[in-house]
Amino acid sequence: MIVGTAGHIDHGKTALVKQLTGVDADRLAEEKSRGITIDLGYAYTPLSSGDILGFVDVPGHEKFIHNMLAGATGIDFALLVVAADDGPMPQTVEHLQIIDLLGVAHGAVALTKTDLADAGRIAAARGEIETMLTGTRLAGCPLFEVSAHTGAGVAELRAHLEAAAARLDARLPGGGFRLAVDRSFTVAGIGTVVTGTVFSGKVRAGDHLLVAPSGLKVRIRGIHAQNRPAESGQTGQRCALNLAGVEKHEVQRGDWVLAPALQRPTRRLDVRLRLLGSEARPLRHWTPVHVHLGAFRSAGHVALLEADTLEPGASAWAQLVLDQPTCAVQGDRCILRDAAAQRTLAGGTVLDTQPPARGRRSPQRRAILTAWEQDLPETRLGALLDCAPNGVDLGAFAANANLTAAETDRLCAKLALKKIDGASPLAFSPAHWAALRAEVIAALRQEHQDVPDSLGLNTEQLRLRTAPRMERPAFGALLAELLADGQCRRDGSWWHLPGHELSLAPEDEALWNRLAPRLTAEPFQPPRVRDIARAENLDETAVRRLLMRTARLGRVYRVAHDHYFDRTAVAQLAAIVRQAAGDSPDGAVLAAEFRNRIGTGRKLAIHILEFFDRIGLTRRVKDSHRLRNETLEF
Repeated sequence: MIVGTAGHIDHGKTALVKQLTGVDADRLAEEKSRGITIDLGYAYTPLSSGDILGFVDVPGHEKFIHNMLAGATGIDFALLVVAADDGPMPQTVEHLQIIDLLGVAHGAVALTKTDLADAGRIAAARGEIETMLTGTRLAGCPLFEVSAHTGAGVAELRAHLEAAAARLDARLPGGGFRLAVDRSFTVAGIGTVVTGTVFSGKVRAGDHLLVAPSGLKVRIRGIHAQNRPAESGQTGQRCALNLAGVEKHEVQRGDWVLAPALQRPTRRLDVRLRLLGSEARPLRHWTPVHVHLGAFRSAGHVALLEADTLEPGASAWAQLVLDQPTCAVQGDRCILRDAAAQRTLAGGTVLDTQPPARGRRSPQRRAILTAWEQDLPETRLGALLDCAPNGVDLGAFAANANLTAAETDRLCAKLALKKIDGASPLAFSPAHWAALRAEVIAALRQEHQDVPDSLGLNTEQLRLRTAPRMERPAFGALLAELLADGQCRRDGSWWHLPGHELSLAPEDEALWNRLAPRLTAEPFQPPRVRDIARAENLDETAVRRLLMRTARLGRVYRVAHDHYFDRTAVAQLAAIVRQAAGDSPDGAVLAAEFRNRIGTGRKLAIHILEFFDRIGLTRRVKDSHRLRNETLEF
């Protein structure tokens, strides 16, 4: 169990921790000379059960509230320290507000310096504390009268902490590993060491992780968990990690050490925000704030998603727009302070870590946020499937929900869904998948009615007419399923309904047999319509009309104006494009390289690549072309 102290400056937090553990948590020379805590301090003490009780001692001065916030996130138990002679003071109240907004439900109050107060003052302080705790998660928690000077009451408080640690449900080490870095330093002969609280998952010596948001790759050389050498560390523990592959200056407080799958830096977080009831005025849309999450902090703005103001004590959806990137997951808690960093305003629970900048108030976004507020992972995913006609990206879902691949697979197995495997797995609700199948059939039927002399639609045309926002691999899987079920037919890249067949009139078929060798003689550089007509001494319009008909039949492709290529040649050209992309270090296909491979002029090579862009095999990226749909057939 990790205990976090809270309370006003000079109320005896550090002295009490020393009485409980024997450790002086003030580690800085300035702290010892000035007699005040400036930064986070740490102390550990063994329990009779063999477990280790960890303490995070926080500064009580208002100027160091940002340090207090870095230590308060991730604690299991709050020890609110109030001096009997002073009673609750301003930072006592703010620290309590922060603990409450962070959702810390376990705690106790230590009424310190009882040796400096008489019975009447102690009774008055107890009454003030009871009033202060009313309406918070710590209301009704036990209070212990203690004196760090005489030691009175310390044994009773320690016994309570030990009992609380025994009762506390161990946090399961599920999800990917995440450690919020609150210190980074170098140890002679060891190298870079970071410390922090493990928010989720498990880490072992030898693991390869990332420093976020920078993305630096690191290897775990060694681990101390709860101040002891260990082979592993897990959720709920304070750990020190010896990192290989990074220098001290490359990792700092506010960074994360995490599993690679969770490396999704963001400057936007959609949250459920609660404004403190003690605020005198409503919170307005686009209010500048300081955001604290884990040990991270950044300036930013609050974009309210339901109205233009949020009343004191109320909660609503909001988007936090940060000046600096961070990594987060659904369920993380954050604290908002005012632009001058003078007071705490609100607390938030993260819902979506990759929200859009536009359309953030749309009905679809409201449905998505409602889904993320569901209690169970299966109900969350089920609700997201219901509002996602183009499917749910399971990789993005797992990263936001912090689920491992195995956990995601088990979750999918619980639900009736259609899963499309691949580099980016997608999931569809059965209703949406059935609707997409029906849309494809309807689009083909309409095409046959509108253009009866056309064989059908190619894959990209069909996708754009039925599901333009659907991922191409998933749409390919949809068509493959329809083909396997006999609901549609494919001829090369052309899709049509069963029974829809085209043929040329006998005289046109005879003319096609006469002209076809002209296209295949030099398949990568066939003659244009006018050149074919001239060579065969035919009317140019008649030749053009015939090639248009054969294009509708899928025998040829119109690559450029009046420039038709045999279907086999197009398939070969597509294979060359795929090979060129595979040979390129970054997957880019350049016109000059492609020209050399097919032995044509640059202008024709560009026309061919632009054709592949149009039909969805590739996409243009500046001066290069990159594969978009590797499974497209011809």
